Amino acid sequence: MMYLNTSFPPNSKHPVKCFFNRIIKFIGASLLFFSFSSLSATQEQIAQIQNAAEQYILDTIEQPQGGALEAKSANIDSRIFATDCPIPLITSSRSTNQNSSNITVLVECPEDNWKTYVSVRLKRTGPQVSLNVPMNKGQVISAHDVGISMVDLQRLRRQGFSTTNAVIGAKVKKNLRVGDIIEQNDICVVCRNDTVTIKAAKSGMTITTKGVALTDGAQGEQIRVKNSKSNRIIDARVTGISEVTVIF
Repeated sequence: MMYLNTSFPPNSKHPVKCFFNRIIKFIGASLLFFSFSSLSATQEQIAQIQNAAEQYILDTIEQPQGGALEAKSANIDSRIFATDCPIPLITSSRSTNQNSSNITVLVECPEDNWKTYVSVRLKRTGPQVSLNVPMNKGQVISAHDVGISMVDLQRLRRQGFSTTNAVIGAKVKKNLRVGDIIEQNDICVVCRNDTVTIKAAKSGMTITTKGVALTDGAQGEQIRVKNSKSNRIIDARVTGISEVTVIF
């Protein structure tokens, strides 16, 4: 009787041994592939996760007045584990800063014990005052000089203005070009050395007097003003073109 010897020397390159090794590697790789495939999320499940993350942003971040808020989820690796969750997906985030360009949202299914983090890109567009004509330092803005443009608020370096009435009558503090968005530091509603009307409000009564602005100020800012009658220096808030108000 003859026996087939299937044992090979340690470093042997016997063709039969190579064939068996290839078979074993192929079977191992196949098992690993099917293992990952059985645990990987489907395209429908990934879409549900992305939609849940985007909806969380739309429900949480305040929409700009007169504008729009867009949320776009980043791509998700299809190899993540997910299921058809028997309950609505739960979403949360540690950061809800509306000025951020990206917010990470946690999407989870406690019932099936899985969770994943999704990066969502924000785009907030809103109305901002822009220039229809070029302007030089010291010029006063009139109604025909400005208009409204819809812009990406995330790209604004500083606070702008959403209505033209907020800038009409103000002086520009530097040269500006056509199409520039007017930011608060670009203008002064009350400018240094301007003669201003000082309003003092107390118990429903308003008293007015004249003064001189010692610093530049935009709408709503507090500036130093010298009372022309008493020569006293007071703090007052800019409430209009060449107007400041003191509230006791």
